[in-house]
Amino acid sequence: MKPVIVVHGGAWAIPDKIAEDSIRGVKNAILEGFKILENGGSALDAVERAVRSMEDNPVFDAGHGAVLNANGEVELDAVIMDGKTLAAGAVSSIRNISNPVTFARSVMEKTDHVMLTDRGANQYADSQGIPKVATEELITEDERKEWEHYQKYTDSVKTLFNSQLVHDTVGAVALDCNGNVACATSTGGIRNKMVGRVGDTPIIGSGGYADNHIGAVSCTGHGESIMKVTLARLILFHMEQGKSPEQATDEALQYMAERVNGAGGAIVISPDGNWAARFTTERMAWASIKEDTLSYGLNPKEMFNEKPFRIAS
Repeated sequence: MKPVIVVHGGAWAIPDKIAEDSIRGVKNAILEGFKILENGGSALDAVERAVRSMEDNPVFDAGHGAVLNANGEVELDAVIMDGKTLAAGAVSSIRNISNPVTFARSVMEKTDHVMLTDRGANQYADSQGIPKVATEELITEDERKEWEHYQKYTDSVKTLFNSQLVHDTVGAVALDCNGNVACATSTGGIRNKMVGRVGDTPIIGSGGYADNHIGAVSCTGHGESIMKVTLARLILFHMEQGKSPEQATDEALQYMAERVNGAGGAIVISPDGNWAARFTTERMAWASIKEDTLSYGLNPKEMFNEKPFRIAS
């Protein structure tokens, strides 16, 4: 089985000033993840590594670079899922942890639970010795300025989702040489969200899902809309009916738009290595590697290919 990996840096109205950095970020992330797959590593390790790369990159709304809630605080969510066993781990409303995806994996592998949230999650992090960072280390100067600028607006969070004031999620899906799939998704949520608000990202079947029998999905977009249609599982439902990853994703996104007026995107991979990166927002930074080709894009119906590509040692 030839390994395949796809990543996204969030579906939203990405402004020109960070467009190039967003593309560079997803390309760096996918190279990090593919390095693991190329060396015979697992899909689970690959998606975690790719998402960690984007959590560490302040251009994305996850970990470093996360947006602020209504009180000017950082609250982070993440999920990771193993398609071989359906094991999953998720965290929500956590603070002071720069790599929520790794924290979510700890919940999956070291507890009997699937999700931990808020105070209990942070207590568990302390018990496991998971490194914490000062909140200010996660907040960029640009985000603080944007948050202050946002306070002048009275529009709803959903209304502003399609503006350039609102960032979004990062995620990865992968297929390894043993035929196993996995997904991971991580976010700081939507700027100016209510304190304690949890979006789709950590919700199994909404922000992500992975099943070796069907495929793996990582979603991005307006979280409340995604939850209402359980977007990740809806895409896989269409694939169970025989549709390709691209057809399945397009139909699910169209349903979300028609049913709840929601916009978003998703990356998808099937057990045979077919993949899709589709979105209904203005832009979505994404990248994929299959065989000897690295593909990437930002705008609708855009795909650039690098063949061959080079992985730094």
